[in-house]
Amino acid sequence: MSPAKKRTRSYDPAKTRTAVLAQFGNVRQAVRTLDARHLALPTRLGDWTVRDLLAHLALTVGSVSRALERDEPAKPELALLDYPAATAAHAGAVAERSRALAEATSDFDALFTRTAEELTRDLDAAPPTRVLALRPGAMNLTDYLVTRTVELVVHADDLGAAVPGLDVPHDRQALAACTRLLADTLAAKAPGGSTEVRIPPYAVVQCVAGPRHTRGTPPNVVETDPLTWIRLATGRTAWQDAVADAEVSASGERADLGPYLPLMT
Repeated sequence: MSPAKKRTRSYDPAKTRTAVLAQFGNVRQAVRTLDARHLALPTRLGDWTVRDLLAHLALTVGSVSRALERDEPAKPELALLDYPAATAAHAGAVAERSRALAEATSDFDALFTRTAEELTRDLDAAPPTRVLALRPGAMNLTDYLVTRTVELVVHADDLGAAVPGLDVPHDRQALAACTRLLADTLAAKAPGGSTEVRIPPYAVVQCVAGPRHTRGTPPNVVETDPLTWIRLATGRTAWQDAVADAEVSASGERADLGPYLPLMT
């Protein structure tokens, strides 16, 4: 069994569904406050504007409904912890579709409302064990919804960073799922038990090859808050900068996570 499969934790289907809808609702509320000036602002995502980012958010959430319209594969092919790495090959196509939708959209409030209504309707009709046909590989519906919490939490943070004064709340359950998936992805990427990574109140994982800690205070400890961890894991913040700014506490000779980050971009 692969490290990813050994470390995969379970997610409650009902809570995960609710988290995706709640976080998308938070983004919808923020979108309603934006005007044409805001849509033209740059983001920290290369040459993407806020308009491009919003189109991407609508697409990434709408991908659930589109997948549910396809024929169901016989079984899942992609483990949850394999998903972050599997998306890189399709990043160019996703960016192209996002820009095309951005150019074609004049009313983002209407787009987000329609996307939310379709998602709610389709999730009401689909069992959590439904297998989805996706570009990276077939996945269980609940697992795919966990990946949508990552998209929503990360890009809600991107949106808040792009628009001065904009507050995009993070649903607690969505933030928890996003944090845990990225923490488990680190543990799968750097398997071992020499370093303990703490992201209170949501996750604690053991990682990095070396002597395994069994009792007392671990010799190598990394601790940070959920949003800082998410920014590190997705390349929004550099490891050395987070340590220098005291956003991360890292002690021990194996507490340098820089070589393993980011986990996805």
